[in-house]
Amino acid sequence: MGKFVFGNEGLESKEDSYVERYLDRISNGTIPDDRRSAMTELQSLVAESRSAQMSFGAMGFPILLNVLKEDREDVELVRGALETFVSALTPIETSQGPKTEVQPASVNSDLLSRETENISLLLSLLSEEDFYVRYYTIQLLTALLTNSLKRLQEAILLIPRGITVLMDMLMDREVIRNEALLLLTYLTRDAEEIQKIVVFEGVFEKIFSIIREEGYSDGGVVVQDCLELLNNLIRHSSSNQMLLKETMGFDPLISILKIRRGSAFNFTQQKTVNLLGALNTVELLLVGGPSSESGKDANKNANQAALAQKNILDHLLLLGVESQWAPVALRCMALRCIGNLVLRNPQNLDSLAKKQVGEEPHVQPALNAILSIILRTSIAQEFVAADYVFKCFCEKNPNGQALLASTIAPHPNQGDTHGTASNMPFGSILLQALVSSDVNGDMEACCRASSVLSHIIKDNLQSKDRVLQIQLDTPTPSLGRTEPLLHRIVTCLSIAASADGENDQSSHSEESYIQPVILRLLIVWLVDCSNAVNCLLESAVHLSYIIELASSKRYTACVRGLAAVLLGACVLYNASREKGRDAFAVADAISQKVGLTTYFLRFDELRKSLAHPSSEQQHRKELSRSSANSMSDFQEIEEEETNKEDQHPVLSEIFDLQFINFLSKVEADIRENIMDIFSRTKTATAVLPAELEQKNGEVDGEYIKRLKSFVEKQCNEMQDLLARNAMLAEDLVKTGGSNTADTSQKPSSGRERVQIEALRQELEGAKRQIEALKTEKSQIEAEANNQRNLAVKLESDLKSLSDAYNSLEQANYRLDAEVKTLQQGGSVPYPDVEAIKAQAKEEAEKDSEAELNDLLVCLGQEQTKVEKLSARLAELGEDVDTLLQGIGDDTAIPDDDDEDEEDE
Repeated sequence: MGKFVFGNEGLESKEDSYVERYLDRISNGTIPDDRRSAMTELQSLVAESRSAQMSFGAMGFPILLNVLKEDREDVELVRGALETFVSALTPIETSQGPKTEVQPASVNSDLLSRETENISLLLSLLSEEDFYVRYYTIQLLTALLTNSLKRLQEAILLIPRGITVLMDMLMDREVIRNEALLLLTYLTRDAEEIQKIVVFEGVFEKIFSIIREEGYSDGGVVVQDCLELLNNLIRHSSSNQMLLKETMGFDPLISILKIRRGSAFNFTQQKTVNLLGALNTVELLLVGGPSSESGKDANKNANQAALAQKNILDHLLLLGVESQWAPVALRCMALRCIGNLVLRNPQNLDSLAKKQVGEEPHVQPALNAILSIILRTSIAQEFVAADYVFKCFCEKNPNGQALLASTIAPHPNQGDTHGTASNMPFGSILLQALVSSDVNGDMEACCRASSVLSHIIKDNLQSKDRVLQIQLDTPTPSLGRTEPLLHRIVTCLSIAASADGENDQSSHSEESYIQPVILRLLIVWLVDCSNAVNCLLESAVHLSYIIELASSKRYTACVRGLAAVLLGACVLYNASREKGRDAFAVADAISQKVGLTTYFLRFDELRKSLAHPSSEQQHRKELSRSSANSMSDFQEIEEEETNKEDQHPVLSEIFDLQFINFLSKVEADIRENIMDIFSRTKTATAVLPAELEQKNGEVDGEYIKRLKSFVEKQCNEMQDLLARNAMLAEDLVKTGGSNTADTSQKPSSGRERVQIEALRQELEGAKRQIEALKTEKSQIEAEANNQRNLAVKLESDLKSLSDAYNSLEQANYRLDAEVKTLQQGGSVPYPDVEAIKAQAKEEAEKDSEAELNDLLVCLGQEQTKVEKLSARLAELGEDVDTLLQGIGDDTAIPDDDDEDEEDE
């Protein structure tokens, strides 16, 4: 096996033979001194040769384990066996060979820890009287843990009193105690069952007893190991935290944090690491248990109250605020602990608000001192930590936010130097940093002040309106009044953007996080605040500038995405009805100048640019021996992170998971709102079927006029929708033909298709309404034709009646002629012709008069209907004269003059 792995066949085979020869002497030898000598030589060979380590693992484990079982009386031989095991499990660094080759120490650890009996055998050796036997045994267990942690944890849990034996080692001599402490530190990592047993065995008392003996924070690496073990036990365990509070209390922990005021040269690296470990313990207590536990908040609140009773705030302020000579890592972690101590805790919030720091005569409020750190520190990590204090102070604390916002006002000494800043109120210091930046070019101070202001106004409409009313001394002719603070912040953003545009080649310039932080302030300000939106849009330049930020490739993906969110807020929270500043105008500007597809792509770019491990995980990474030195110097970490081709480390901290979730919620609302704007009409007309029905008592003329007005309104709305649809279609066509990086993935094309489909359905609905009106018009025309046909039929009946009357007249003429002929002949008796004529005429007149009266009545009724239909047809645009042309020309009704002439 050694030949296959390591090559160099001659040398390896020689070492293999040596290992085999030594093992044979140990196993089969009868002279004790010879066996001990072979063990010593074997140990030396295994400690120096990787090949010997591999050979020993293949052949020697059973032999040496048997020595540990059978030869307990030979203490020297047992010592040698244990020391050989330790050498076999200790990696040998070499410059030869690839780094990916098999490590013999790892293979041997796996072989030894595979059987639970082997671990049980080693634990039994801890009861031996010989010091070195116990010492090498615990060293061997520690070596096993470094390579086979999970397997050894499982094995020790299966061994009766296995943990108890290890706990007893904490009371042993100092060297063994320190090794046992390190062993327990390894064992308790992510092992809940082992943690419970260790706590049950009274580990808290032993830990703080060792810390006290070592001198608290002035102690050596043993204090560091104790604190690491303590943190393993209370991390993600509310029950262990509660047990620590009830058994030991927090007094020993406070004792570690005590430092002398003015101890400028007393922070050695080890003391710094020890204090970091203690602060890590405080942070774990203030965070509480895991988020999945039901009683996490109650436990956290109890820890906050208990620590506050011990006046821990004073110690934290001394470390984080007053001791500017302390290492940066300590100051930053102390500040974060201050934030966690006051987070959503009314009593602690009041304490921090009232707390004074410094010595006479230079005493100032603690919040003012923390704000000064934010504005003046040259270390970005310290700015982030101090900013976190204000984030925690303002979260779910509307009274505190209102208190801070009420102090924001220009100060009479606003133009003085920083020497008078200590005499200025909190808000005046903040306002000075905000408004003086565009004069002296100190955009860093404006950025940091913007971050603090965003915490003060977040989720607090009263504070937003209060700050919105702040007017600066600078007159603004376009507004006819002094300049609002919001406008000045937008001006500062433009200055920062122009400065960053000049340095766009540098991936991580000083200004690379200034624009995003100022944009975050504007977003927080505009959300749920229509007054702020109206104030921002008072100047048309602002909208054009933000659109430029969202569309230009000169800016980072983070800046473009945040500008897109800001534009969306101007649409979503816009209550203005003024033309050119309402939500429709902003949405149209986005569509025309950015393009909806590109605009929605900005959200996806922003999400990718802000994707990073949560800051919660970063700040709670375990403080171990391997990470202690790097964690004690944040300046090195910051420099390394800044050189990465990644976002600025300040953004990773400030744009935490909470703000990313806030952006995601706002983004979803913006998408829905903009899609709604492009799929509905400006007047939001409700199309109801009742609109098409004639109302009771409504005359036909008014009904037709109302229908025409309704159709015109629908046509206008359709034209508006068609125009928006055309813009969307044009934008999609341009996007489809583009090969730019912005549109290569097209994640929002589905959303655009949904919008176009909604517009199409709206258009089809309007078309259906027009078709319904056309159908009604056709029905009215059909009814008019029926009435016209009926009138023609009545005219025909009247003509037939007239013909019958004419025939009767002709018969009467004939009879009259015959009578005259008979009278001339004289031979026939002369009847009374006049009497007959009068009688016949009377009978005919009676019959015709009755029928004529009936006909005239019918004609009168039909004539009324024809007049009404003619009027409606005229209103509908039909030419009535053309329709009636030619009707009745050849069917004239006989006049009564004929009868009069006949009578004469």
